Amino acid sequence: MRDEADLVRIALAPDGSVVPDLAAKLPGRGAWVSADRASVERAVARKAFNRAFGGPVTVPEDFAGTIERLLAERALNLMGLARRAGELAVGQDAVRLALKAARPAWRIEASDGAADGRSKIDRLARAAWGDVPVAGCFEAEAIGLALGRSPVVHASLSEGPQARAFSTVMRKLSGFRPLDPHGAGLAADAK
Repeated sequence: MRDEADLVRIALAPDGSVVPDLAAKLPGRGAWVSADRASVERAVARKAFNRAFGGPVTVPEDFAGTIERLLAERALNLMGLARRAGELAVGQDAVRLALKAARPAWRIEASDGAADGRSKIDRLARAAWGDVPVAGCFEAEAIGLALGRSPVVHASLSEGPQARAFSTVMRKLSGFRPLDPHGAGLAADAK
């Protein structure tokens, strides 16, 4: 038995194909798989979904990639909700002020942001709060689109309901891609 935060629910569509059910709310029978690329690919290769649903099912091409894409979209949507709820500081200056005021739940750094800008914020966060989880797996353009702005390189997510939901999604996404490919791997602390 594993914690639901470490699993992804797979549902059976009426046409006999399997679909990721990230919210675990689709009707009908579901199957659960560990939230990591290797487990999903192994389940597909071993036809585990056929057994789970009691008959032949259709698995879309690159099913693990689909799950990864949906998790990433969900994380970006949660950033947008956090911004509208006032839980997200955006831009280098706003992030600096937020880091001085309170410990963030997450720091968000664009994967294509300049290394010197990332390191300045990194040093400030470490000096003030020690290790803070970093989501550095999204491009500035994608973050900006999610927030309804031009490309965003730096953001800081404060504690709250959106941060808890974001942590759950990022925990699952970490099984499909490195959360901070340029950093020290602090995202593992979020687990």
